[in-house]
Amino acid sequence: MEFGEIMTSNSNVIDFDDSLRIIGTAHVSSKSVALVKEQISEYGPDVVAVELCESRMASLTRPESIDSEDLLKIINDGKAAMILLQTALSAEQRRMGVSTGEKPGAELLTAVMEARAADIPVELVDRDVVSTLRRAWGRMSIREKWRVLDTLLWSDEDGDEVDLDEVLEDTDLLSNLMEEARSVAPGAGEVLIDERDEFIAGRIGQIRDSTSGKILAIVGAGHIGGIVEHLSGGEVANLERMVELTEKPRKSVWPRLVMWGIPVILVSACIWMVQNGHFSDLRDTAETWLILNAVLAGLGVAIARGHPLSVIVGAVASPITSLNPTVAAGWFAGYTQLKVASPTGKDASDFLTLDSVSLLWNNRVGRVLLVTALGNIGSSLGAIIAGGAIFGKFAELLGLI
Repeated sequence: MEFGEIMTSNSNVIDFDDSLRIIGTAHVSSKSVALVKEQISEYGPDVVAVELCESRMASLTRPESIDSEDLLKIINDGKAAMILLQTALSAEQRRMGVSTGEKPGAELLTAVMEARAADIPVELVDRDVVSTLRRAWGRMSIREKWRVLDTLLWSDEDGDEVDLDEVLEDTDLLSNLMEEARSVAPGAGEVLIDERDEFIAGRIGQIRDSTSGKILAIVGAGHIGGIVEHLSGGEVANLERMVELTEKPRKSVWPRLVMWGIPVILVSACIWMVQNGHFSDLRDTAETWLILNAVLAGLGVAIARGHPLSVIVGAVASPITSLNPTVAAGWFAGYTQLKVASPTGKDASDFLTLDSVSLLWNNRVGRVLLVTALGNIGSSLGAIIAGGAIFGKFAELLGLI
């Protein structure tokens, strides 16, 4: 059998060789659900490989509510922004799924359930979603991060609906959509598309080495080209490369140096002003620091529609927390929001099935995360702007400018 021979009228069912068939699906398509059932029944695989990781598998098979302890841990670990990004991506998929009658990942869950019912082993072949998001976020420039958040959180949701069946049947259209997504954030595109193609191909290669039976791999249609290219070119990632693809990205030292440098400059400037009797300048410096930190942190919490008490707490905490980069004003504002407007079980349930990113502002779980994230962003901006102004004033007093 020739590589890439199409066995059905669907161009996304490909026989790589006699022991591997790859199915390309849309994660919110009813036709994909039916296709998965059909292929498991007709192909009779010895192993079913699905584009899932352990955490995504758990979210599909054992959905659980988010409680206050979970939210508190997210706040303390500084993961609010990461959870929001994941939720916004999922919400966009869910929004698309509303018009197709399927929940995101329905065909993957179907594959798992059908395989289990037929007593067929299931292998998970995708990289952990948290690792993927962290690597994508770390790879993006500040401009790319803004474009992604702008697209996900503030884009018009009443735009043209995507015809998923047309996308699945038109490989050129599918490729164009993938490249369009990559154009928004090239760094993230490399992680979300290219790296995952390589990782999934590597996992399939590992399964092929450990079994002599037939493998049915079910992946997103956009990944088929990359996966096939890696498998056919003999470029399947080895164990060392697989580990490398799951590592957390190294954090740049510059943001850390800047956030530590600002309080050092502030304290140094204040000490110098006291020693040299510049008390008027000292007062102006203190006012600049207090006002910019408080106003921008409070504004961030207000944009998230935080409780008035959360706005006050964020504003008061920011001038203090900005002097110590190991803590953040958004954490205090988020904790306050959690206490004054505690999420109910229904809030948690609605958050997990969010079908519109705009509901983040109206859902208590989402609002706690938004308050934390936007409070931190506002506080950071306040510290940077105030630090720049203070540095300029200090340099002027020293006669440097």
